[in-house]
Amino acid sequence: MRPQELLLLLLMLKWSLAHTEDPAFPHLGDSSQPLPRPCPWRCSCPRDDTVDCAGLDLRIFPDNITRAARHLSLQNNQLRELPYNELSRLSGLRTLDLHSNLITSEGLPDEAFESLNQLENFYVAHNKLSVAPQFLPRSLRVADLAANEVVEIFPLTFGEKPALRSVYLHNNRLRNTGLPPNTFHGSEVITTLSLSSNQLSYLPPSLPASLERLHLQNNLISKVPRGALSLQTHLRELYLQHNQLTDSGLDATTFSKLSSLEYLDLSHNQLATVPEGLPGTLTILHLGRNCIRHVEAVRLHKARGLRYLLLQHNKLGASALPKGTLRPLRALHTLHLYGNKLERVPPALPRHLQALVMPHNHVAALGARDLVSARALAELNLAYNSLASAHVHPSAFRRLRALRSLDLAGNQLTRLPEGLPASLRSLRLQRNQLRTLEPEQLAGLNKLRELNLAHNRLRVGDIGPGTWHELQALKVLDLSHNELSFVPPDLPEALEELYLQANRISHVGPEAFLSTPHLRALFLRANRLHMTSIRAEALQGLTHLRVVDTAENPEQVLV
Repeated sequence: MRPQELLLLLLMLKWSLAHTEDPAFPHLGDSSQPLPRPCPWRCSCPRDDTVDCAGLDLRIFPDNITRAARHLSLQNNQLRELPYNELSRLSGLRTLDLHSNLITSEGLPDEAFESLNQLENFYVAHNKLSVAPQFLPRSLRVADLAANEVVEIFPLTFGEKPALRSVYLHNNRLRNTGLPPNTFHGSEVITTLSLSSNQLSYLPPSLPASLERLHLQNNLISKVPRGALSLQTHLRELYLQHNQLTDSGLDATTFSKLSSLEYLDLSHNQLATVPEGLPGTLTILHLGRNCIRHVEAVRLHKARGLRYLLLQHNKLGASALPKGTLRPLRALHTLHLYGNKLERVPPALPRHLQALVMPHNHVAALGARDLVSARALAELNLAYNSLASAHVHPSAFRRLRALRSLDLAGNQLTRLPEGLPASLRSLRLQRNQLRTLEPEQLAGLNKLRELNLAHNRLRVGDIGPGTWHELQALKVLDLSHNELSFVPPDLPEALEELYLQANRISHVGPEAFLSTPHLRALFLRANRLHMTSIRAEALQGLTHLRVVDTAENPEQVLV
C-alpha cells in the first residue's frame, strides 16, 4: 500500500471513531456537545462572561475564574484582600463588584488595576478602605467608594478618566486636604458626584464643569469660595443641607451662574436671609431649619420659575413676608411655612398657589380677603395656630372653589367655619373646642370623604337633626375623644370607618348602624360598655365589617 493511501485510511478511521457512540458512554464521541464552563466552587455562572459569587461568606478570593469573565460579583462576603495575580489576569473585566466586604487599602493592590484596562464599573462601597486606590483604569464609567474610611484621594484615582460619569464618595472621612486640586482633571463628563457625610469645611474647588447632580449634605461646610460654582452650567441638583453655612459664607454670585439649576437644598444651616442671585431656572428651594427672620422680595425677583418654596422652622415673625414679597413667584405651587411665628396668612399670595402649609404658627384671625388671591388652593393647612371662631370671617374660605383638603386641627374653634367650599374632600377639625354641629355648617359638602372631629366636646344632643344628610360621599368619620353617650343616629350611608373610642357610650341599640350598611371598621374602645351592651342585631346587617375594637371597656364585650 502506497504511503498516500495509508494516510487517507488513517484519517477516515479517526473520523469514524469520533462519530461513533459507545453504548456504555453514549456522548463520549459526540463533538457537538459543548464542554462545561469553568466556574468557581459555590458560585454561579449564568452566562459565559458572568461570575456571581455574592453572599457566600467567602474569606479568600475564589480561584478558577475564567479569563473570559466580564462581570464579577463578590459583594456581601468576608474578603479582606484581593490577590494581585488572580485579579490582574482578568484583563477583560467590565464590572467588578466588591461592596460590603472587609477589604482594606493594603488588601487592594494598585498594580492589579493596571491590567484591568477595560473596567467600566467599580463598586467597593461598605469596606475598610482608608485611602482610595492611587490609580484606577482610564476606561472607568462608575466608581463607588462610599461608606469606607477614606481620608485621601489621589490625582489618578478619578483624574484622566474621559468616560467617567458617576463618582460616589459619601460616608467617608474626607477633609479638604484629602482632595487635591486636580482630583477630576481630565474627567470631563462626570454628571453625578456624591461627597455627602464627610468632613469638608468648604466647597471643593475645581469641580467638573459637566456636573448635573452634586451632593454635599452632612458636612461641615461654612463657605462656598467665590467662583467655586461658576463653571457648572449643567448643574440641576445641588444638596447643601445639614452644613454650617451662614450669610457670610455665600455671596451674590454663588448661585448666579448655575443656569440649569432646578433643585437647591440649603436646609439645616445657619442662614439669616434668603441667598442672593438665585437663578430663574430654580424649581425647588429648600430653606427649612435656618434662622431666617425676613424675606426680601428682591432676593426672589429672578426666581420666577420657583414652584416649591420651603421655609419651615425659621424665625419668621409678623412682618417677615410683607405684601408683594411673593408676587414675582407666579408659578409657585407649594409654600411651606410650618413652625414659624407668623400672625397672619402672608398677603397677596400667588394666584396659582395650590398648597399653603403653615401649621404651628401664631395665626389668630382669618379675614375675608386673606385668601382671596389664592383661588387655586387645593390644600390649606392652618393646624395648631390660635384661630378662634369669632375671628374667622364667614367668607374666609368661600372663594376657594378648588380646595380639597382643609386642616384646622389644634385651634380654638367652638363651631365649624361658615362658607366651606363644596370641593372639599378632607376636613380636619380635631383638638378644637367644638360643642355643636348643625346641618347648615356641613351643607353642600357632598364630596367630603374624610371628617375628623376627634378631641372636641361634642355630645349627641348638640348634633342637630339632619347634620349628616348631605355628606353622601363620607367614608371616614372620627368622633373619638368626645362626650357622646350613644352612637349618633342617621350616619352617612357611604361610611366605611367609624371612630368612637374614648367617649361615654354605654349601650349600642339594634338600630345604631342601620344607616351604614358599608361599614368596614368600628372602633368602640375605652367607652363604658359592658358584656352585653352591644345588641346582637346591631351588627347583623354589616356584611362588610372586618374590624370591631371594643378593648379597654369596663368588661369584655361580646360581639
